[in-house]
Amino acid sequence: MTPQPIYDPQVSTPSTVDRAFEAALYDTDHTSLDTGASLLAADAGADTELARRGGEFLAAAWRRGWQPADVVRLVRRDLDDVHVRLLAALIREQQPHDRPRGRRWNAQLDDLPAQDAPRTDRFTHATAVLELYRLLLRLPALEPLDDPAEPPTRHSGPESRMLTRIRALLAKAEATGFPQEAEALTAKAQELMARHSIDEALLAARDHIRKDAPGACRIGVEPPYEQAKAVLLDAVATANHCRAVWNEPFGFSTVVGFEADLEVVELLYTSLLVQAQTAMAKAEAAQRAGGRRRTKTFRQSFLAAYAHRVGTHLATAARTPVTRDLLPVLASREVAVTDRVDRMFPETTTTRLRGVSDEAGWVEGSEAADRAQVNPRRPLS
Repeated sequence: MTPQPIYDPQVSTPSTVDRAFEAALYDTDHTSLDTGASLLAADAGADTELARRGGEFLAAAWRRGWQPADVVRLVRRDLDDVHVRLLAALIREQQPHDRPRGRRWNAQLDDLPAQDAPRTDRFTHATAVLELYRLLLRLPALEPLDDPAEPPTRHSGPESRMLTRIRALLAKAEATGFPQEAEALTAKAQELMARHSIDEALLAARDHIRKDAPGACRIGVEPPYEQAKAVLLDAVATANHCRAVWNEPFGFSTVVGFEADLEVVELLYTSLLVQAQTAMAKAEAAQRAGGRRRTKTFRQSFLAAYAHRVGTHLATAARTPVTRDLLPVLASREVAVTDRVDRMFPETTTTRLRGVSDEAGWVEGSEAADRAQVNPRRPLS
C-alpha cells in the first residue's frame, strides 16, 4: 500500500527572513548580501519578523555581556551613521521586553541618537539592516559587568548633587578661555571629588545592613592615538583607587572600582582629555607659525608625553598621607577591587606605546601636562 502524505502544521517552508539570513548573514561577500536584501525587498510582509529577529540578536548580545554604548561604539566605528540610527531604533524597540537595568544602562539609552535613519528604497534599507545584523551576530562574549552574587549598592538613584556640581565645574573649566579661571574651577572640582570619595568610603564602612562592593563600567577609548588615551585613563583610574583594563580591538577600557570612584574617573578622564586636545591644537598652531609642519607622529608623541606626565602627577597626589582610622577602610577596598579584577580578567597582558618618536611633540605634551589641572587631593581625614 502506498504511504499517503500527511499534513503537519509544525513543518513549514522557510520564511523570507530565514532564506535571507541563510543567504546573507553567514557569509561576507557582497553577492550573498545582495541576494538576502533582494528577498527582503520583495516581501513587505517580512518586515515585522525582520524587526523581531533583530531584537533577538540584541537580547543575545546583552546576555553575552554587551551594553548599548558598547554596541553603538562598535557600529559607529565599523559601519556608517545609517547603521547607528538603525541600531538605536532597534534598541528602543527591544527595551520594553528587556529586564530592569541599572542607572548606567538607562543613561546609555538616553544617549542614543534621537533621529531614526532616513527611509530609502526597500533594497537599500534591507541591505543596511543585514549589514547591522551581520555585526550583531558576530559579537563575542565580554566580561559581564553585572555580578548577581553581590547585592546592589546604594547608587541606584539619580546622580548626587555633589557629582552634579563637579560636572558643572569641569564643564566651565573646559570652556573658559582664561587659564586662571580654569585653574580655580578645576581645583574646586578636585576638592569636591576627594570629599565625595572619602564620604562614600566612610559611609560604606559604617553600613552594617548592606555591604558596599566594587562594580565596573566601560569607558570608550576612541581612535586616533588610542594607546596614549588608554594610558591616560589607566593613570586616572589608578590614582582614584580603581583599575583599568584596555580592550584594544573593541575600543574601550573596563574600569573596576567602587561606584563613587568610578564616577570620578569618568569625569576626570573626560576633562583631562578635553584639556589635552585643546593644548595640542594650540601647540600645533604655534609649530605651524614657526614654519614647522606637524604630523601624526607629533600628535602621538604629544599625547603620550601628556599621559605619562599626568600619570606622574596623579601618582604623587595618590601618596598623600591618610589618617590612621582610614587606612583599614582604604586597604579593604583596595583588596576588594583587586579581587574583582582578578575574577573578571584572570589573564591580562601589557603593551608598549608605539609611534613615540617626535621630540617636539613629547616636550610640548609634557609642558601641557604640567599646565593641566591635576591638583593633589587634600589630606584625607
